[in-house]
Amino acid sequence: MYAYDTHDQAFVEDRAREFRDQVERRLTGQLSEEEFRPLRLQNGLYLQLHAYMLRIAIPYGELNSTQLRKLGYIADTYDKGYGHFTTRQNIQFNWPKLVDTPDILDHLASVQMHAIQTSGNCIRNVTSDPFAGVAADEFVDPRPVSELLRQWSMLHPEFAFLPRKFKFAVTGAAEDRAAMKFHDIGIWAKTDDSGHPVFDLYVGGGQGRTPRVAKPFEPAVALPDLLPLLDAMLRVYNLHGRRDNKYKARIKILVEELGLENYRDEVRAELAGMDTAPFQSAVDEYERIHAQFEAAQPVMEPGESLDLSTASASLQAWVGQNVAAHRVPGWAVVQISVKPKGGIPGDVTGTQMLALADLADAFSAGELRITHRQNVVFPYVRAGDLPGLFKGLQDIGLAEDNIGEASDIIACPGLDYCGLATARSIPVAQELSTMLRAREATDALGPISLNISGCINACGHHHAANIGILGLNKAEKENYQITLGGRSDENATVGEVLGPGFDRDQVPAAIGRVLDTYLSLRSGADERFPDTYARVGKAPFKEAVYVGA
Repeated sequence: MYAYDTHDQAFVEDRAREFRDQVERRLTGQLSEEEFRPLRLQNGLYLQLHAYMLRIAIPYGELNSTQLRKLGYIADTYDKGYGHFTTRQNIQFNWPKLVDTPDILDHLASVQMHAIQTSGNCIRNVTSDPFAGVAADEFVDPRPVSELLRQWSMLHPEFAFLPRKFKFAVTGAAEDRAAMKFHDIGIWAKTDDSGHPVFDLYVGGGQGRTPRVAKPFEPAVALPDLLPLLDAMLRVYNLHGRRDNKYKARIKILVEELGLENYRDEVRAELAGMDTAPFQSAVDEYERIHAQFEAAQPVMEPGESLDLSTASASLQAWVGQNVAAHRVPGWAVVQISVKPKGGIPGDVTGTQMLALADLADAFSAGELRITHRQNVVFPYVRAGDLPGLFKGLQDIGLAEDNIGEASDIIACPGLDYCGLATARSIPVAQELSTMLRAREATDALGPISLNISGCINACGHHHAANIGILGLNKAEKENYQITLGGRSDENATVGEVLGPGFDRDQVPAAIGRVLDTYLSLRSGADERFPDTYARVGKAPFKEAVYVGA
C-alpha cells in the first residue's frame, strides 16, 4: 500500500498542530461556535445530536494492521469502545470530547492518517474497489490513480469551497464494486491496445433528493490528459453550480440543467484555455505511486485450492458466501461481514479492531480494506489458511456468512445520532437482520442488496439497493418508504418507490412479502432480484405488499 513520504508526513503533522491551536481558542472562548464551525469541519469534526463526531479518512478503503490498531486504541481511549465504518470507506467515532480531538489527530498522524476533507464542500475521500490489485476480473489496479486523485485534490485551492460536497469513485474491473455510477464523477480504468491505462469518465451521478445514474462523459482518456480534464470539469461546476439552494447544488443538477453536451462544451472550452504545465509531472507521479504499490505487494506464488470435502458445514458455508476469486490461483479474497444477526451494520468494537489487526498480520500480509458496504476485506489470504482465519473470526464474533445477502444491510446512523435524520435506521436494520438471517437459513434467496437511510440525503444508499428503505417523518411519526429494483453495479439503476410508507413495526412484514413475491416470480434460482423486478415490473410486488397484506 502507499506509504507517506516526508512531505506527506509533515503535512498531516502541521495540520494537527494547527487544529490543536484552533480547539484551544474555542475552549477558551476566543472563537465562537459559529467561527469554529468551518475550522472543525475542515478536519472532519461534526456536531451531531448528542456529541461531536469525528470522521477519519481511509483513502480508497485501504488500511494496514498498525493503522487499525491505532483506530482500536482511539475507540477504547477516546470513544465508547467502538467505531462505525461508512459507505465512503471511512470510519466515524461518535462520542469524542472536543478537548481530546487534537490528541486523536496526533495519534492519527503518527500512523499516516488524518481527517482532512472528510466533511465540508470539498472533494471528499476517493473511494475504490476493495478488491483492488487482487481481483480476478481486474483490468487495471485502481489504487495508483486513486492515490493520484487524493494528492491532486488535497487542499486544492480552487476546490476547497465548492457549491456542495464532491465525490469520486474509481474502479478497474469488469464488475463495479465501487458504485461508481452513483458518484459526481466516476472513473472506470481499463487498458488500451498497447496495455496502457485509459479511463472512461462518467459525470452527474448521485443520490439524495434527486438520485441520478452518472452519464458517460468521455471514453478512454489517456493518463496525461486525466488530471487536466478533471480539473476543467470541476472548474465548470465551481463556476456554474448553484449556491443559493443546497438541494440543487450538486453537479448532477448542473449537468441536467445545462444538458450533457452543453456541459461537455463548457469543459472543453475551459480546458482549451487552461495552463496545463502544472500537470506535466502527473505521469511521473503516477509511475512513482504505481511502483510503490507494486513493491509493497506480497509475493504470491500459485498454490493449491482448499479441499472442503471434510470441512464443517459452517466453514463450507462461510467460504462459499464470503470468499471471492483471487487473481492468483491458490489465494483468496476474504470478505468479513460486519453485520452479525441483530447487530448494528458497520459498527466494530475496539477489541475487534485489535483482533482483526492481529488476524491481518497472520493471514493477509498485514493489510485489509474497508468496503462501501461497511464490511472488511482481507486481500492476501492463502487458500490453505482459510480454516485458521475462520476460527479467528469466530472467536471475535465476525464469522457471519452473509456477504451479499439481504441481511448484509447498509444503514446510516439515522436519528440515533444524526441531526439531519428524520427517522431511525439502526433499530430497523437490527430487526430486519434477525428476520432475514432466519429466512436465509431456509430459503435460497440469492444475492440481494438491502439498504436503509434515515433521511432523504440517502447516506444509506437506499436508492441504489435492490430493496431500499427510506425513513421519513410523517405527522411527527416515523414512516418508512420502500423502493425496489435499484442496483449499484455496472448496470446501475435507481430504485422505484413501491407505494405509501409503513410504520416501523410494519416494515419486517412488508419486506417479507416482497421476498415472498420475488421467490414466486423469479424464473429460476439463478435469476437475481433486480432482474426479476425489471422483467415483471412493480405491479405484482405492490399488489402483494398492499392488497395481499
